[in-house]
Amino acid sequence: MKALVLSGGMGTRLRPFTHSMPKQLVPVAGKAVLEHALTNIVAAGITEIGIVVGDQLAAIRERIGDGSRIGARITYIPQAEPLGLAHCVLIAREFLGEDDFLMYLGDNVLPEGVQEIAREFAATRPDAQIVVQKVADPSAFGVAEIDEEGTVLRLVEKPAEPRSDLALIGLYFFTPAIHEAAGAIAPSGRGELEITDAIQWLVTRGRTVKAAEYTGYWADTGQVDSVLDANRRLLDTLSPASAGEIDAASRVTGDVVVEPGARVVRSTIEGPAIIGAGTVVEDSHVGRYTSIGSNCTVRGTQIDDSIVLDSSTLSDLRGLRGSVIGRRTAVRSAGDRHRLIIGDDSQVEVAR
Repeated sequence: MKALVLSGGMGTRLRPFTHSMPKQLVPVAGKAVLEHALTNIVAAGITEIGIVVGDQLAAIRERIGDGSRIGARITYIPQAEPLGLAHCVLIAREFLGEDDFLMYLGDNVLPEGVQEIAREFAATRPDAQIVVQKVADPSAFGVAEIDEEGTVLRLVEKPAEPRSDLALIGLYFFTPAIHEAAGAIAPSGRGELEITDAIQWLVTRGRTVKAAEYTGYWADTGQVDSVLDANRRLLDTLSPASAGEIDAASRVTGDVVVEPGARVVRSTIEGPAIIGAGTVVEDSHVGRYTSIGSNCTVRGTQIDDSIVLDSSTLSDLRGLRGSVIGRRTAVRSAGDRHRLIIGDDSQVEVAR
């Protein structure tokens, strides 16, 4: 089995970050979202991975490489413009060949992994297997209607009046039957080849399409709040480790990772938290659910439940919470409490 990972979206809901970086490279719990996805795929025993990329190919290739670091072999598949998920299947035809494959949206976070569902598909091998989860508001998703045996009867994209609470979560397993379906459908009203239409094409023609329910944590990290929520969830699975320096005047409690070259000076770190490689934390309080990237400087600052990207500086801030700070950003001075969503290359002065 191969994997096809989709990483070509524009990420408009994560601007300003995605003006300068792919949304799949936004970090949660110290790693890019895409890296978490690739780790799940390799853990399921899949090592031949194609990544569909748009105009951010260079940035993704630089971060991910050829896959050897995670025991995989990665092929990059350019997509000139975002023409739909079924279009991704069409342009990946040469890579996929006649193999079964897992299609995985690269901005999904699934901490419990996909091994069990992959084994189920390999054992039963329907023409297609979708992965669904019960949601409170199915009208915001593609929705599956299934029978008592888990056979898919109908798929509807963002129905006004849903007849099911089972949402598609961006994880699909396919046999080569999907290639004919993807080639047979027409673009939707928004000009894209929808994977839901291709799967419905299989259903309508009597092919076997099954649904597997994913009951673990799932987040589509397309918005700032979902990025922060995924960061919390992944940090809850953190194993403590310290390869940096923590001086005698500092206090570290809970599960904390201090990466190589990082220094903690006269500070308190409450886990779960990550202090990235080469980062200096001085005279500060880093609270729970905080991920600080590499080569940052944090001085005289109180921060919790936040993500700080690489090479940023925080100085003399108090009550910083629920924030995402972009790369190479400097934030100085503080009032009592702030919430900041700041893009890359910013300079911010906060009034006292």
